[in-house]
Amino acid sequence: MILYAGNILSKHGFTPTVIESLTPKLRERYDIISVSDKKNQILRMLDMIYGFLKYRKKLSVVLIDSYSMKAFWFTYILAILCKNFNIPYIPILHGGGYPDRFKSSPEKCNLIFRNSYRIVSPSLYLKEFFEGKGFEVTYIPNFIHINNYRFKKRDSAGANILWVRSFHETYNPMLAVEILKELVKKYPDAKLCMIGPEKDDTLNEVKKASVKYKLNGSLIITGKLTRKEWTDKSADYDIFINTTNYDNQPVSVIEAMALGFPIVSTNVGGIPFLITDKKDGLLVPPENKERFIEEIEKLISDDKLVSEISSNARKKAEELDWEQVKYKWFEILDPAVKI
Repeated sequence: MILYAGNILSKHGFTPTVIESLTPKLRERYDIISVSDKKNQILRMLDMIYGFLKYRKKLSVVLIDSYSMKAFWFTYILAILCKNFNIPYIPILHGGGYPDRFKSSPEKCNLIFRNSYRIVSPSLYLKEFFEGKGFEVTYIPNFIHINNYRFKKRDSAGANILWVRSFHETYNPMLAVEILKELVKKYPDAKLCMIGPEKDDTLNEVKKASVKYKLNGSLIITGKLTRKEWTDKSADYDIFINTTNYDNQPVSVIEAMALGFPIVSTNVGGIPFLITDKKDGLLVPPENKERFIEEIEKLISDDKLVSEISSNARKKAEELDWEQVKYKWFEILDPAVKI
């Protein structure tokens, strides 16, 4: 049996994380239990511990979605339990802030990762960082089901922009609003659609800025949508922007690539390992409104660039289809569960 511990929070209005898509795919081959769907972090940690203790005699391996911020402590506590009960565990690295975590908690990081059965990273950025620390890391990218994403070849682009992330300061939604503020001065019909659940007060800040800058006719905020709802809506837009300050290998960006968007993204964390600048997207420094606008205007004025990036982005996304990625999981899990 496999125990998979992570944040299963979509029923509480949060964006689904990898555990919610990976668990059912692994269940086609393995006996797997996943935890936890408790909204409160302390209760979620207790639920993970309970799940571990309940099934410990049946467990062959434990998968742990490993984040670098507050949820880091889930990994730390579960790693100690696995070590004490001599059960192999595999951290799956999702925290783009792990370089900072190693600085603040070096002993705890070493305890977790020196005792891991394997370490999996969906990001070449974190794989490179961890290997620089002396760890062996297996790269298994985040995946999508490519057939769920209808490819729209973009051969030209207007100032019609899509942003899809949680409203949280990490993802810097206010920068998107600042970009729109400047674009409407030159392109009065410019539109920005922002899709995602509320995670902190940045949604209120965005709404206040919209009123302050008189963007009510240009800014559309939908809240959280299902995958089908937002991918259907995406056909009305030409350019996708990713304004985040920290990132790893975001599924929303992979999805945008699958849909054929030319993407303008910050070049933080794992993004440059996912997007090749000027080939399947355009990269800019974080917190740089001017560079975002410059790259957006480059797309608006260069149909050939839009067409090339749209095609190349889809090709990149096709490499991340489950049917391509699943064998990497089988390779590390089959020996652990003795298939």
